[in-house]
Amino acid sequence: MSFLYSAALVTLADIDKEVLVKFYTKFLDIEPNPYIPNTYAEFQLPGLRLGIFKPKNSHKAEFLGIGKAGMSLCLEVSDIEMAIARIWALGCPPPGEIIKASHGLEIYAFDPAGNRLILHQPN
Repeated sequence: MSFLYSAALVTLADIDKEVLVKFYTKFLDIEPNPYIPNTYAEFQLPGLRLGIFKPKNSHKAEFLGIGKAGMSLCLEVSDIEMAIARIWALGCPPPGEIIKASHGLEIYAFDPAGNRLILHQPN
């Protein structure tokens, strides 16, 4: 038996004073919509909705394993150097160098909560 679904989105927990909401607002250069301060923010990206939520106090412990999840947010960019400059300006410099892959250029970075970002510029 199958079920129907109408949409999918990626959500990230923001446990520290809207650090991720502020970071993604500046990095993506868009305002979240909808936005409920200290509760939920959503960014409408091409082909993806990125939700950032504040977990209830009773659930915060579930999100304290920073950097141990297998999920990465991959953003396809038109100019990888410009994307790197923006992430540097936000205090999150990539720990490595640009990788030349068969499908284009990539660099890995991490947001303030330790979620992995892959910045990808296709060939």
